[in-house]
Amino acid sequence: MKRRPGRSSDYHRDPNRRPLTVITLQLLPRFTVENIHTTWAPSGARFQKGRPMTLNANQDIPLVDLKRQHAALAPEVDDAFRSILSTMQLFLGPNVQTFEEDFARYLGASDCVGVSDGTTALYLALRACDVGPGDEVITVSHTFFATVEAIIETGATPVFVDVDPDTHTMDVEQAERAVTPRTKAIVPVHLYGRMADMDGVMAVASRNGLKVVEDACQAHGARRNGQAAGTIGDAGCFSFYYSKNLGAYGEAGGIVSNDPTVSERVRVLRDHGSAVRYHHQEVGVNGRLDEMQAAVLRIKLPRLEEWNRQRRAYASLYNERLRDLPIGTPAPAGEDHVFHLYVIRHPRREALRRHLEAGRIHTGIHYPVPCHLQPACMRYGQGQGSLPVTESLADEILSLPMFPELTAEEVDRVCESVAEFFGGETVTGTHVEAAQ
Repeated sequence: MKRRPGRSSDYHRDPNRRPLTVITLQLLPRFTVENIHTTWAPSGARFQKGRPMTLNANQDIPLVDLKRQHAALAPEVDDAFRSILSTMQLFLGPNVQTFEEDFARYLGASDCVGVSDGTTALYLALRACDVGPGDEVITVSHTFFATVEAIIETGATPVFVDVDPDTHTMDVEQAERAVTPRTKAIVPVHLYGRMADMDGVMAVASRNGLKVVEDACQAHGARRNGQAAGTIGDAGCFSFYYSKNLGAYGEAGGIVSNDPTVSERVRVLRDHGSAVRYHHQEVGVNGRLDEMQAAVLRIKLPRLEEWNRQRRAYASLYNERLRDLPIGTPAPAGEDHVFHLYVIRHPRREALRRHLEAGRIHTGIHYPVPCHLQPACMRYGQGQGSLPVTESLADEILSLPMFPELTAEEVDRVCESVAEFFGGETVTGTHVEAAQ
C-alpha cells in the first residue's frame, strides 16, 4: 500500500487615547526583541535590544512564519542532526522512542506510537480498532480531507454529520441520529485547535457500543477538565506536519492510546505488519517515524505550552479588537482551544480577503470545499444542502495570521485593515490578560 498523505487608521493619532500597541506590549511582555524566542528580524525592521520591534507598514504579514521559530531552534536542531548522522540510525531509534515516551507523558496517555504522518495515524488507529469493509464511521465534513480519506482507505464508509455553528465541531445530536446497525466508530475532529464535545461523543459511543478515534491533528495540548485532546477515546491521532502547533521539519504523526491492545497493533501495522523483522503477521504499511523528525519534535515539545499560551493571548487580542465589527469571531474558549488557526466569518469573505491581501496581509481558507461535496466523496454524501452549517461556513470563513512569534504590532495592523474594510475603527480592550 502506498504511503498516505498524511493602510493605517487614524486610531493612534488620537492624543486622548492610549495606543493599544503600548497596552498589549505591557500585557504581553515577552514579545520584545530580547525575549521573542527568535533572532529573526524582518527586512526594514528597526529595533533595539529589549524594545518592541517596529515593522514597516508595507511588510508582509504571513499566515504562518516558520522562519522565526527555526531561528531560535537552529543550533539545537543542527546538533541533533549531526548526532543522528554520525550513527546513521535513521528510523525507529532512540529519538523516536524518547519522543514517544515524552509525548505520552505530556498528554497523560499510557502510550504513544510515532508514525510517518497524520493521515497514516488516522488510518492505522481505525484499523487497530478493527474498522474495515462493511462498517460505517460517523465524522464531519468540515475538516481536512485526510480525516475522510483514512476512513475510506480502511474500506469503511464515512457518514457525514453537520457541525455546531459556534464551535465548528461535531453536532453530537446529529451524530446519534446517524447511528445504524453498521456503525462501528465515531471520528470527532478537534478543529482549529478547539476540542469537540467529547462528553457528548463518548456518551453516544457508550450507548451504541462504538469505538472513538479522535482526530487531534490540530489540537496539540488542548485540554478540558484535565484531559488532553487525544486521550479520551480509544485512540487519538496527531499530525506533526511542519506548520502545526507541534510540527516536525516535514511530515510526522503519532497515535496515543490508553489501550495496550490498540498501541501494540499500531506498532505492528506501521512496520509492514511485522513485530519481528521479516516475519509479517498481517498486511500493514510503511508508516514509521524517522529519527530526524523525532529529534525536532523532542526539541520543540518543552516549548509547546508557552507557544500555545502565546496563541491564546493573540486570539484574545484579536477578539477584543474585532468585537464591534460585523464579523463572526471564535467563541470564547479556555484551555480547550490552542488556536492552531484563528478563523473569522463573514458573508463577503472573498472581498475581505482581497482587501487584506492588497495590504500584504496573508490569509487562508480552512476549508473552501466541504468533504461531502468533493468529487472523491460524491458517492458518500447526500449532495448540496445536506449539511447547511458546514456549507455556510465553507463560504464565509477566513483564517487570519496566527503563530506564536507573531507580534502585537502585527495583530494591530491586521485588525486595523479589517476595520478599514468595514469603514470603522477597532477598539481598545483590556481583557487580553485573561489569556495569560
